[in-house]
Amino acid sequence: LEKLIHAFIFSGINYSNSVFTGDPEIAQLSQDGDIVLGGIFYFHSSWKNREDMYTQNLNFREFQFAQTMLFAIEEINNSTDLLPGVSLGYNIYDTCGSIPKTIKVALALNNENVNTSSNSDTLCTKPVQVQAIVGETSSSPSTAIGTLIGPFHIPLISHFATCACLSDKTKYPSFLRTIPSDYYQSRALAQLVKHFGWTWVGAVRTNDDYGNNGMATFTETAEQLGVCLEYSVSFFRTDSTEKIHKVIETIQASTSKVIVAFVSHLDMDVLIHEMANYNLTGYQWVGSESWISDSQIAVVDKNHILDGAIGVSIPNTHVSGLREFILDVRPLRSLNNDLYKEFWETLFSCKFKHEKSDENYRECTGQEDLTGVENSFTDMSLMPIFNNVYKGVYAVAHALHEILGCGKICNNNVKEKECREIHFKTKEGEEVYFNENGDPAAKYEVINWQPRENGIVDFITVGVYDASLPFDEQLKLQNRSILWSQGSNQVPVSMCSEKCPPGTRKVLQKGKPVCCHDCIGCAEGEMSNITDAVTCVRCPPESWSNERRDACVKKEAVFLSYNEIMGILLTTAALFGTCVTAIVTIIFYKNRKTPLVRANNSELSFLLLFSLTLCFLCSLTFIGQPSKWSCMLRHTAFGITFVLCLSCVLGKTMVVLMAFKATLPGRNLMKWFGPTQQRLSVLAFTLVQVIICILWLSISPPFPSKNLKEFKEKIILECALGSAVGFWSVLGYIGLLAVLCFVFAFLARKLPDNFNEAKFITFSMLIFCAVWITFIPAYVSSPGNFSVAVEIFAILASTFGLLICIFIPKCYIMLLKPEKNTKKHMMGKGPPKASVCNDSRSRWKPVSPSTPSSSFWKIPRPF
Repeated sequence: LEKLIHAFIFSGINYSNSVFTGDPEIAQLSQDGDIVLGGIFYFHSSWKNREDMYTQNLNFREFQFAQTMLFAIEEINNSTDLLPGVSLGYNIYDTCGSIPKTIKVALALNNENVNTSSNSDTLCTKPVQVQAIVGETSSSPSTAIGTLIGPFHIPLISHFATCACLSDKTKYPSFLRTIPSDYYQSRALAQLVKHFGWTWVGAVRTNDDYGNNGMATFTETAEQLGVCLEYSVSFFRTDSTEKIHKVIETIQASTSKVIVAFVSHLDMDVLIHEMANYNLTGYQWVGSESWISDSQIAVVDKNHILDGAIGVSIPNTHVSGLREFILDVRPLRSLNNDLYKEFWETLFSCKFKHEKSDENYRECTGQEDLTGVENSFTDMSLMPIFNNVYKGVYAVAHALHEILGCGKICNNNVKEKECREIHFKTKEGEEVYFNENGDPAAKYEVINWQPRENGIVDFITVGVYDASLPFDEQLKLQNRSILWSQGSNQVPVSMCSEKCPPGTRKVLQKGKPVCCHDCIGCAEGEMSNITDAVTCVRCPPESWSNERRDACVKKEAVFLSYNEIMGILLTTAALFGTCVTAIVTIIFYKNRKTPLVRANNSELSFLLLFSLTLCFLCSLTFIGQPSKWSCMLRHTAFGITFVLCLSCVLGKTMVVLMAFKATLPGRNLMKWFGPTQQRLSVLAFTLVQVIICILWLSISPPFPSKNLKEFKEKIILECALGSAVGFWSVLGYIGLLAVLCFVFAFLARKLPDNFNEAKFITFSMLIFCAVWITFIPAYVSSPGNFSVAVEIFAILASTFGLLICIFIPKCYIMLLKPEKNTKKHMMGKGPPKASVCNDSRSRWKPVSPSTPSSSFWKIPRPF
């Protein structure tokens, strides 16, 4: 500020030629001083009425501002610390609320500086007059004044011009203010609207710099916060009645229940008068600082349209002695004669003698006082704004004090020195300073209109807004009751569409603002756990959305367990097969010396029964939760036990077939199929499978895995094959042995029936092959743990097939037909073509062809 004043003092510009033609402007209030400050207020408000006639109303509020300026100047002149020995004077003008007149007044203030000189000695003896201007109240006049006096570096300090545009130092280099910029107010209103969940609002603004710029910032911030404007209409107090009615009709036709009014107090006054003819109750008003704390607006609101209004206001403050000074109207007698009389008559509702007699008014004596008078002049509700005027005057005084203290006026080196930036405290302890844009710190109070029973409105502070804090901490509401429109204690609801609950997402309605949407449920596997979610979040692979789609729950891990019905049935079948095999083994052991057991190769039979027992038991490894060891055990145990089983069957069929072939003269094949060779063949066949399994386990063994694809809402715990080649090699080798068994058994099917088991082996191999051929497509196509059940079923079915087909007929004879379990029955009645002993512990011995037919075959004897 002192830089501006210093630049102005030494500018050396003569303004004598920069005047409007016409009558010169006369100061309404003036006082001489060593340094003179200018004041610009509008003591009159004027606009066209319905008959296109100009009407003027005396504006007591502007008189209060002027009184505050006089109070501050008087305090400074009486101070021994600030500007000692220097008196401040003032020239205060009335602009009548007209921008052309405002410009004329600004030029008049410039023209008072015709004695400006760059000579420092002259400045010491006769200082320049107007060093700074306090005012204007509104933004649009301030922009006009700022544009005019900016090139002349005359500081203009406004107490109530809040347009953010005035922070542009390229356009308004000499403008400062003691009230925060609308940039912060607009953001505060947007955060206030968002705080209460109002996403669908209407907007009304004054059609000037104050309203248009303020609403532009509000709209931008509101959109960032997810708030939409259903409409945004503007008007000015001089507009026609029809235009203002269109604004009201727009409000009536809207669906939003919240109205943000970025309107000056004068325009709000006009709007309230017009809205009185409409039923506009039930709307929640959100107001800017220009009218939200103005008690005169509350007085005008006879229909209680604005009850429950909420908005931001300059923080309430107190300036000691100011109230008493304002109410002391004696200094206003220095007004020019006409304005003084008008002010006095309006203030005390009287008329002076020389005026035309009016029965409605009493006679003015000039000695009236304000005792018992209640009007806008005695209303102190705008004390925060008075304080802004007070701080503005003191800011100029401190700047002048710094300039004088640094010797910039009366020192030859004044241009080389700079004073520190203005930063001081008022007598109430409030800090005053300006940022690089000439703006003060942005702090507001949140005000709520709460009418009392007698109709008087109380302006209750319900929160604060501090722009210097982080965004999330700027708005803080107090824990006190807020009264809403129509006296309700419930927060009004104003939304284009209902909020989308958790489990849904918003889908914008075509051609409408982003706040208008439909709610679509999240798809399977997706969820949203917040209100008004824009998108649904896909659940992690091991989780799934619940029925409400508002949370992801861990998928149920399923596997073939011993507790479920299928597991119980398969376990029962496996144990039953094991028990039956054990019983058959016992039966065979008890009858091990009988011809039936001896004739059917008892050693391989017992080994086959043992392998069948292992086959039944290995199926149990497929049941239960898969683990690293169970996965490796189940497949290898299955492969090895089945190969052992089929090796035994293959050994039995090969011995029978080779014995038959050995009866041909000149052949001695049975020496290759003795007991040792049979044992080695079983071992060799089994060893091949063991090698395959070892390679499989070494290279890429089976391992437990989680199947997330089979079922959306479940996790299948299963054993992954590891190496598919290893798994199919095991099965292929089993299939190869099964085919060989079937072929050999088929070739030996026509041997003598009484002791030939080739037919039973053939039938068992048919069952075995059928089971495993159908197993492959069933296994591949079965989902989840059903594939395990299919594999267990194939194991049990093929094992039961071998057990039943090979051993049950023999058990039947041993238990129910013991008379057939004799050598005689084994020998048969008729002359057989060949004789063979299938007991591994006996050797086959052909007899001479000359031997009688009854003794052609000898019963083999044990080794």
